Amino acid sequence: MENSELLIPIFFVIALLYAMVGFGGGSSYIALLAIFGMNHLLIPKVALICNLIVVSGGAYHFIRNNQLPWKLVMPFLITSIPLAYYGGTIPISKEFYQGTLGILLFVVSINLLFFHKVRIPKTGGQHKILYSLMIGGFIGFISGLVGIGGGIFLSPILHLLNWARPKQIASFSTAFIFVNSLAGLFGQFQKTSFEFNFTDFSYLFITVFLGGQIGSRICQFKLSQESIKKGTALLVLFVSTRLIFNLF
Repeated sequence: MENSELLIPIFFVIALLYAMVGFGGGSSYIALLAIFGMNHLLIPKVALICNLIVVSGGAYHFIRNNQLPWKLVMPFLITSIPLAYYGGTIPISKEFYQGTLGILLFVVSINLLFFHKVRIPKTGGQHKILYSLMIGGFIGFISGLVGIGGGIFLSPILHLLNWARPKQIASFSTAFIFVNSLAGLFGQFQKTSFEFNFTDFSYLFITVFLGGQIGSRICQFKLSQESIKKGTALLVLFVSTRLIFNLF
């Protein structure tokens, strides 16, 4: 991968900013690794490990301070964990990976740019549990397939459904990203014997660790989530259109 040293400051900033709002930055890591030409078999593994490193501090903080809404979390995790693992085990071609990733990132970018302020009425009772199981399973499968934690899908959905307060959604998304990144990573390592040497990417893992630790410790400054959303949206929109265009 050429000019990989340029990723160090960019990954540091991404990890720092995302950690400040409880995210891992998986979609941005994937976008950048795709731009820099990393092998498509390695991209999900590297991105998921970076996700785990960044959100681990936030997940520990929320669990230790009993800030996770477990009644809301569990139905999502029941289906997302096995399906994230299963999605990670599915071997896909480079073209299918790029096409799927391009479409998903395009949908994410449009949502972040235009639909993040929409709200729909609350759903309660058994329907809420059923929807949670369905949403968790779908996001888990997609996350494992392409190598992200799923928070970038889950958080907007929870806001749209108006199922929790913003602070609860932040804590939930952090835990969801951690668990699904772990499940998806196990799946990714199961599906291929393609050699993966951790030391080859240790510079990126150290970089996001430092950025994530700093970000999680200065989150009280409350960096505007809107600014991060817009920046992320523009990045993933650029990469998604480039990936889709390359297929043709």
